[in-house]
Amino acid sequence: MRIRKVRLEDVPPAVELARRLDLDYPGMELDRLWVAEEAGEIAGLVALKEHPDCLELCGLGVEPRFRGKNVGTDLVEAVMAAAPGRVHLATIIPEFFEACGFEKSADIPATFLDKRNTAWCDGCPQERCTVMSREKR
Repeated sequence: MRIRKVRLEDVPPAVELARRLDLDYPGMELDRLWVAEEAGEIAGLVALKEHPDCLELCGLGVEPRFRGKNVGTDLVEAVMAAAPGRVHLATIIPEFFEACGFEKSADIPATFLDKRNTAWCDGCPQERCTVMSREKR
């Protein structure tokens, strides 16, 4: 499995994978994306979105048949290696991100509070939503 920055020709299949996994969002194709590639196939993806008040790791997803092979963890590490500083995320699977070195954050960026009022958070169990962050090591 190879983790790399997205190439222009990867954007449509990467965004399509995000759509199938219900992780896509408007403007995803404009954010910094990384993909996991296996034999020329996009097996996973992750995005780093720049907001005025923070960097956000979002859209992390792995094709079901490639799960259980540390692909998600490897994608997170690729983002963190390239991030210029602290990265935030909102998740309903905090256990996964704790294993990747993220900690629950009391410092919730205003962007995240605003995002909860958009369609992006519709259908997500708000009581399970956890904001986390990690400083680049």
